[in-house]
Amino acid sequence: EAGERVIESLGDIAPDFARYLIEFPFGDIYSRPALDLKSREIAVVAALTALGNAAPQLKVHIHGALNVGCSREEVVEVIMQMAVYAGFPAALNGLFTAKEVFRERDGSQRC
Repeated sequence: EAGERVIESLGDIAPDFARYLIEFPFGDIYSRPALDLKSREIAVVAALTALGNAAPQLKVHIHGALNVGCSREEVVEVIMQMAVYAGFPAALNGLFTAKEVFRERDGSQRC
């Protein structure tokens, strides 16, 4: 759903980029057999947290991690681990993003 919104928002300015954004990671990388989706989402949450400047993308992938079976505790632990490698500010931003995702999901479950 969030990925679809990104693609739609790029359609008028960079439709090819929107297509690449889906085809390469999901068509070529995510489909490789060595890692399951849960492992891939854990890796992506770690990488986006470490970048420290990708909160919208991190939010999408935290949702994705939860959707493929990661627990909230696993998501938080992965983000905390990044404090060692990417610094406390990056991990803190990641934790705030996770908190926002958890709040959204809790709100949608009450409806």
